[in-house]
Amino acid sequence: MARPVDARVSIVVLTHNRIAELARSLARLVALPSRPRVIVVDNGSGDDTASLVARAFPDVELVTAGANLGAAGRNLGLRHARTPYVALTDDDTWWTANALAHAADLLDAHSHLAVVSGRVLVGADEHVDPACRAMAQSPLARDAAAPGPRLLGFLAGASMVRREAVLSVGGFEPRLFLGGEERLLASDLAVAGWHTIYADDVVVHHHPSGLRDASARRRLVLRNDLWFAWRRRPLGVALRATRALAGRAVRDADARRALGAALAGVGWAVATRRRVSPAVEADWRRLEHDLTDRAAASNIPPRTRQHAPPVR
Repeated sequence: MARPVDARVSIVVLTHNRIAELARSLARLVALPSRPRVIVVDNGSGDDTASLVARAFPDVELVTAGANLGAAGRNLGLRHARTPYVALTDDDTWWTANALAHAADLLDAHSHLAVVSGRVLVGADEHVDPACRAMAQSPLARDAAAPGPRLLGFLAGASMVRREAVLSVGGFEPRLFLGGEERLLASDLAVAGWHTIYADDVVVHHHPSGLRDASARRRLVLRNDLWFAWRRRPLGVALRATRALAGRAVRDADARRALGAALAGVGWAVATRRRVSPAVEADWRRLEHDLTDRAAASNIPPRTRQHAPPVR
């Protein structure tokens, strides 16, 4: 007897030169009982990714970006999908069957919900990603239209999105590449009246690839955080963020390179500046105050505390 297809959901998998991880994740995704449509966006891989998908996963659709677009490769997958909801994953991540159905049910039931960010179980020991603990404790006021803690960020590789909502605000910003790109998207969604939430019972598995450049990712996050401040936050916030990163740059090589990259793009950042609404700015200030309070309670030195990352 044929298994029923959940026509509400597609899965978009972002990959770049990680063929072994992709094969493992696809094997799990194509075995899901709801038989979701699976779309792989190949971000310009130089390995055998395309032939692997064609040979081993003939039912999986391949979208070739032609170059490494970073997070913006997800926009290609979103445009290629035709389902109302899209589960986003990376090539070292996979969704569980119950997670897909439950996230889609939440989106069905709440018309202003744009993003459901799930609980990520990391590695063979399945420990909870620390970012999920932070999201579960979000200090933002609960809303009757939001069936979970409200967020101004999310984990893109472990989230289901309402396709029309994400595309309506422009999707993932290409200039950011990878690293904190969710903050801008979540803020723009919030300004447009959409909600982003954390759902602890939407479970996603993540077995991190060893092919990671932690220093490069850190530089991108620092750069993108500063660009976000210049593009969406009040001028005073942007100036303080610039001074803070400049202070770090004195002794931190990654911070120096991030500051240089951010300043090289300051013309673009200012030209595309569009401040968030007062309500969203108030939420950002609430997040930052909560982060400072938590850091103080943990006796983290002030220099570390002021640069700790916000809830994503």
